Amino acid sequence: MNIMDFNMKKLAADAGTFLSRAVQFTEEKLGQAEKTELDAHLENLLSKAECTKIWTEKIMKQTEDARIEEFVYEKLDRKAPSRINNPELLGQYMIDAGTEFGPGTAYGNALIKCGETQKRIGTADRELIQTSALNFLTPLRNFIEGDYKTIAKERKLLQNKRLDLDAAKTRLKKAKAAETRSSSEQELRITQSEFDRQAEITRLLLEGISSTHAHHLRCLNDFVEAQMTYYAQCYQYMLDLQKQLGSFPSSYLSNNNQTSGTPVPSSLANAVGSPAVASTSGIVITSPSNLSDLKESSGSRKARVLYDYDAANSTELSLLADEVITVFSVVGMDSDWLMGERGNQKGKVPITYLELLN
Repeated sequence: MNIMDFNMKKLAADAGTFLSRAVQFTEEKLGQAEKTELDAHLENLLSKAECTKIWTEKIMKQTEDARIEEFVYEKLDRKAPSRINNPELLGQYMIDAGTEFGPGTAYGNALIKCGETQKRIGTADRELIQTSALNFLTPLRNFIEGDYKTIAKERKLLQNKRLDLDAAKTRLKKAKAAETRSSSEQELRITQSEFDRQAEITRLLLEGISSTHAHHLRCLNDFVEAQMTYYAQCYQYMLDLQKQLGSFPSSYLSNNNQTSGTPVPSSLANAVGSPAVASTSGIVITSPSNLSDLKESSGSRKARVLYDYDAANSTELSLLADEVITVFSVVGMDSDWLMGERGNQKGKVPITYLELLN
């Protein structure tokens, strides 16, 4: 027998087997043929594997949404181009805006500080994505593209062996002649043996799902730790930013709606109502008596700014914490305000944001 004859006979046998399986499958669907049921333990293992595959894919998809571009480049075996992420882009816009408005202004300075913090958050975000991809996504993807593909292949083979077995049973039932019956019984023994062997192989593979779950649990812990690190970093960055900007009450944050009222920093809320505040190192904290003296005098005084202040309109002067300005009283001005002067800039300033210097 030459190779061509062998190949032709093999193709004919394969076609016959395929046709036999197709007929058996169709008759089962139509209720015209019996179907060998898998044992309950094997069915449970198959269900567990399918459930693991479905949920692993869903978790991967949601986790990979944040790094889809990097994933595509990985598939192409190319390095993804360095691309700025959203927090970094927002931070850069804030820094550019603050520079445009002027670092010396309260708003400009605050924008720059916020921008720098946003860029730090962007860096932390990038580190979270990289860590998650390595310690969490990669093991999940290895399961889907490796272990589960092997399981699916063996499961398909088990299905074919089961169809062969049931087709052999059907032929045995239909056999009339003794010779045909003897041949059918031998075929049944062979298909039963092949089915049992494939069922055992599939079962051993499926029992490895429990080990997969244990491995994925460790990966999940790594993912949670990475997130804890990320959120702790972000929280610390925001705490630092809050300290830089100062703590502002609602009355200050809504100063754009104010006309004559004076915003009162929370740290000075009690001090303003007290008769005097302690004086140290030659600096006198503003108190009602000091202000009265300044209001009644026609001279000017130097004052240190306690907190950043963003002017509500063109009649006010924006302030930057720790800067020293000149202040003086103007006849008819509201008692909670003084006139402030910084170089060629002049405008109203809230007295509760100042400490007069000797």
